[in-house]
Amino acid sequence: MPLPLYLLAVAVFAMGTSEFMLSGLVPDIATGLDVSVGTAGLLTSAFAVGMILGAPLMAVLARRWPARASLLGFVLVFALTHVAGALTSSFPVLLSTRVIAALANAGFLAVALSTATTLVAAAQKGRALAVLLSGTTVATIAGVPGGAVLGTLLGWRATFWAIALLCLPAAFGIVKGIPDHAQGTGPDAPAGPSLRTEIAQLATPRLILVMLLGALVNAATFAAFTFLAPIVTDTAGLDELWVSVVLVLFGAGSFAGVTLAGRLSDRRPGIVIGIGSPMLLLGWVTLATVAAQPVALLILVFVQGALSFAVGSTLIARVLHESAAAPTMGGSYATAALNIGAAGGPAIAAAALGAGAGDLGPIWVSALLAAFAVLTALPLRRVITPRVGQAIR
Repeated sequence: MPLPLYLLAVAVFAMGTSEFMLSGLVPDIATGLDVSVGTAGLLTSAFAVGMILGAPLMAVLARRWPARASLLGFVLVFALTHVAGALTSSFPVLLSTRVIAALANAGFLAVALSTATTLVAAAQKGRALAVLLSGTTVATIAGVPGGAVLGTLLGWRATFWAIALLCLPAAFGIVKGIPDHAQGTGPDAPAGPSLRTEIAQLATPRLILVMLLGALVNAATFAAFTFLAPIVTDTAGLDELWVSVVLVLFGAGSFAGVTLAGRLSDRRPGIVIGIGSPMLLLGWVTLATVAAQPVALLILVFVQGALSFAVGSTLIARVLHESAAAPTMGGSYATAALNIGAAGGPAIAAAALGAGAGDLGPIWVSALLAAFAVLTALPLRRVITPRVGQAIR
């Protein structure tokens, strides 16, 4: 894989850490800015909404910009929002910075997803996306726990400074490693499809299907991931220190899953979806059943991280494949599918908790969402992964 892909993954790591780190910082932010914990929790919702709306909006804005200029601009804006967040003593200002950061994150990811597939041969697109998305999985392994530790030791503002600093090598790497022509855009690039033509691709049934499945699988993933802490401490009866261990195990599993899927999703996506989806459903049901047993919990968290990201990243690769006729907007469609799931899953899981489902309610929500995905995907597996030569089987 070309070096620029790994440089893009560094930026994805910084952004993924920022997106997920607030789950451990909300109480400190609430205290520091003199707001309630519930109000501070709006920071997470604001970021998710910004990601969903920002993906298509930022892709439209940047569709005729050179890839390098777009990626660099988004990274620098993202860094500056974290500097502002670290300095402010106003909650409304901090909330605004999270929305702007999400817009920059969404724009970066939309362009990066499209750019990544242009840096490699057609038969290596799945592997390229696996490298790019590994930045997110490494964020769950190291970035989020590291941010929590840094926040505990030095205060929540220190984590914002750390994210801003982490953007600098990513920006340098983009300048040095990403050619202007990587996305085939810019003032001197040949004219591609019109914006109307690219948006019209959203009416393609196969694209709608893989976006729906990607959103369902990601919703199941984050419904459980967001509420793992009370399961670890209350259901399994482990010490609070084990929460970080469980998060690292989930992240390590996700890294393994996205790496394995990268090897298979180019040539055998049907195998990943056809076998991985039922196993994912079975895993959530099993986890909900045996979560009180610490050893089983630790094993299954790793397994579910691997299956979730293997199936999820393969479906996102299919979104980009099905939106090939939308070269500048396809990445935003994939980003929107990812983040609709990332926002919707935890919201449904929170509703289940509020309805008295108990600590295991979010796991059963994940199982239900995975069941919808399986019941939709398996009968239509040949539609999702049609046979076209040897590249897609």
